[in-house]
Amino acid sequence: MRTRRASTTGSRAAAVVVLVWLLIGLAAAVQRNYFAGSDATCARIGTTLVTIVAGPLNYVGANPQIDCTAPQPSR
Repeated sequence: MRTRRASTTGSRAAAVVVLVWLLIGLAAAVQRNYFAGSDATCARIGTTLVTIVAGPLNYVGANPQIDCTAPQPSR
């Protein structure tokens, strides 16, 4: 039977792994200058978020790109 301490240790280890994964993704986004400039388009925000979530995959060749268009208002 699992003890409470064992499950807490596993949860903590998983949280640390996820945090490190996201920090590596954040470093990749910074290196690609995704935070420079002030044009906050749908595509730019999407690409930045996907790059952060992809984490270490960015350093083995992944280069996620998002292309989105917002619907235009009717006339």
